[in-house]
Amino acid sequence: MNKKTAKKRTQVETKTGITGKLKEFQSFFQQSKTEMKKVTYPSQKQTLTTCASVLVVVFVISLFLGVVDLALSKILELVLP
Repeated sequence: MNKKTAKKRTQVETKTGITGKLKEFQSFFQQSKTEMKKVTYPSQKQTLTTCASVLVVVFVISLFLGVVDLALSKILELVLP
């Protein structure tokens, strides 16, 4: 076996062995830590405003669907005695 083949084989074994997996795991956590530093979280005011908007939209849609359901049920009562 020549030096180039031996080196390549060692690199493959390192990547697939336990030490390789531990290095990948460590690298993953380092990258995750770096990415978490880039995250910007919304302020409390933005969170409350967004939450209120979602609740209003849900209420309006549920009211609309309730009216449509009521209208369709009344129409069915007229059509099917």
